[in-house]
Amino acid sequence: MRPPYELVGARPDPAFEISVDGRPVPVVPGQSVGAALHAAGVRSWRSTRFGGRPRGLFCGIGVCFDCLVTVNDVPALRACVTEARPGDRVRTSAADSGTAAARAGAGKDTAGKSVAGAGRPGAAGKEPGGESGGDDEGVNGR
Repeated sequence: MRPPYELVGARPDPAFEISVDGRPVPVVPGQSVGAALHAAGVRSWRSTRFGGRPRGLFCGIGVCFDCLVTVNDVPALRACVTEARPGDRVRTSAADSGTAAARAGAGKDTAGKSVAGAGRPGAAGKEPGGESGGDDEGVNGR
């Protein structure tokens, strides 16, 4: 299958690589860090504090904070809205925690199913009755 930019006759800048937890990840110019990870087959790169549920791309527009990474020693950046640049060094919390997921490819999905978000819809919001909807940290890490 041809890449989409070839279908429209675009001539993008040459592809490059970023380092994610010490492993090279290919990037097409203009891709976000999250898009590059997704294209490389990585579906989750952190887990919730309570319950250890996998997290990666969920909303893809910078609202949910499920895709936080450290880029060039700047912590807590949303991978979905952070443009990948040549030479970027990306660190994930999966690698920082030394979990089995990090050693096995930081959430690489071998079954072909996405685990991004991995929670039920509305889990980060309020449930009827005012109770919290899950163990997600939410925007403020609570």
